[in-house]
Amino acid sequence: MVQKAKILLVDDRPENLLALEAILSALDQTLVRASSGEEALKALLTDDFAVILLDVQMPGMDGFETAAHIKRRERTRDIPIIFLTAINHGPHHTFRGYAAGAVDYISKPFDPWVLRAKVSVFVELYMKNCQLREQAALLRLQLEGGGKAGVDGGGKEQSAGLLAELSARLAAVEEQAEALSKQLDDESADAAAVATAAHLERKLTGLRRALDALEPGVGGASSMPS
Repeated sequence: MVQKAKILLVDDRPENLLALEAILSALDQTLVRASSGEEALKALLTDDFAVILLDVQMPGMDGFETAAHIKRRERTRDIPIIFLTAINHGPHHTFRGYAAGAVDYISKPFDPWVLRAKVSVFVELYMKNCQLREQAALLRLQLEGGGKAGVDGGGKEQSAGLLAELSARLAAVEEQAEALSKQLDDESADAAAVATAAHLERKLTGLRRALDALEPGVGGASSMPS
């Protein structure tokens, strides 16, 4: 079973959190509530999130300050943040949101379909990255066990089987990443989402090259850099 992605919803008004849950429930992911910036930072200490929906106007620590704390932490700095605000003070206010690290800035009332579509893109990118990390972990296991596998008679067969499984899993991720890139290949796509997708494809290319180097007749593990 594929693990669901977590989406952090941060707003001091319960009715706004309820509305966000109603809009995003169709994505069938795990929605986590936080009623303040402090509560959001606490949740980020223990859980990994695909995207954060962050209200700008909150008592105490506002959205800008909360985002600044998120971006300063090594663990959370790369999590996409979508700012939600009921006010619009013009370009300067919007620029402040992007300067704080937001990938998008949406004024209320917003179109539920648009918000759901934007969030779904970041959820897909998060899931692809999780799959990529899984392939990388399997590849490391293969590299670490390569020397021992050659000692016994069944080592080569076991190694070939693992390589075939890795290649098949990687091919599935590559196909999904290509489809996602095509989906983002239009003028309306968020620049941050396009950049993240391109970064994911570069990682996949590197992993494919490393995997190909392990195939018999391609140079084997000995051709890999130490």
